[in-house]
Amino acid sequence: MSAQDFSGGLGPEQDLFFAQPPSFDWLREGTSFWLFEDGGEFGIPRNGVEAEPHAWESRRYQANLAFADGRVLLDSGVGAMRSPLDGAGRPTILGAGPLTFQCLEPFRRWRVAFDGTCVDSTVAAQIARTVDDSRRVPLRYEFELTMAVPAFLQDVSPARFQTMGKGVRRDALSVGLGMRFEQLFRGEGELVIDGERRTARVSGMRVKRKSVRTDGLFLRGHCWQTAVFPDGRAFGYLAYPPHADGFEAWNDGFIWQDGRMYPAKAVKIPWLERAVAADDDVGLELESDLGTTRIEGRTTLSTFRLSNPDIWGLNLQQTGVRYVWDGQQAFGMLERSMPTLGG
Repeated sequence: MSAQDFSGGLGPEQDLFFAQPPSFDWLREGTSFWLFEDGGEFGIPRNGVEAEPHAWESRRYQANLAFADGRVLLDSGVGAMRSPLDGAGRPTILGAGPLTFQCLEPFRRWRVAFDGTCVDSTVAAQIARTVDDSRRVPLRYEFELTMAVPAFLQDVSPARFQTMGKGVRRDALSVGLGMRFEQLFRGEGELVIDGERRTARVSGMRVKRKSVRTDGLFLRGHCWQTAVFPDGRAFGYLAYPPHADGFEAWNDGFIWQDGRMYPAKAVKIPWLERAVAADDDVGLELESDLGTTRIEGRTTLSTFRLSNPDIWGLNLQQTGVRYVWDGQQAFGMLERSMPTLGG
């Protein structure tokens, strides 16, 4: 694969969407984006849409926005689908309610847009579980994104599933059997909030999948981190906690360096142990053919959903992180969950 081929070996059609509901009732497609302003002023620690065959025209969506001062804007629910077809009749669009994603060029350029209202709260209120859902404010943003790293494909194909160990196979069911990939990007756009228009440069990561997913096996929790740095290096991994019966858990990642993708595993993982609004130590270590790669991290731009009934009572953190790798700084993402938290 040349440095200019960002497809990760996938065909361009894999970066488009279903024009019609899939014939297999359990297959769904989802897309989510994580965007962070280059100076750490604000971030979008996940927005996403899930298209599911049993409710094809009514899609679940989520959109978070967090500011460095602890303010968070929150919206989630079920919204009417947008037509997947663009002006040329291609299925480049996935949308629900106020949130729209569009593929402008497969594996190279995307547009993310939101136009709606959000709950206006703070991360402190989320931790205290005192969010007032009645206070809503208008929010609008649009960003055009250019991919900076090739797609990292997580092989959860049925053929690969048959070769996995017992523990990894259990976890693969919640990762999703089918196609799932991640891709890091840079971009720019504008945000309109409190009547003020702001332009911003951002970086972040996107996920795209078409798969059968058994979310109920997610109950042990997870940890997921990724970022792209100014010199072009990038990393990412997704790991699940050890299985109680000793079987190996899912732990799959990469390092992108000098135009090459190195498979990697996380050997130091910052599991979610407590709810802290900011400055929690989330440094990590990855093992690969490069040896041990150590990356420092401190949380910022955080959101929480504690004991969330939508995810089987799990405690979930979706946050930005200020990462430092060999002296370079970048803002990237962290999502992690656990069924219980310490004091």
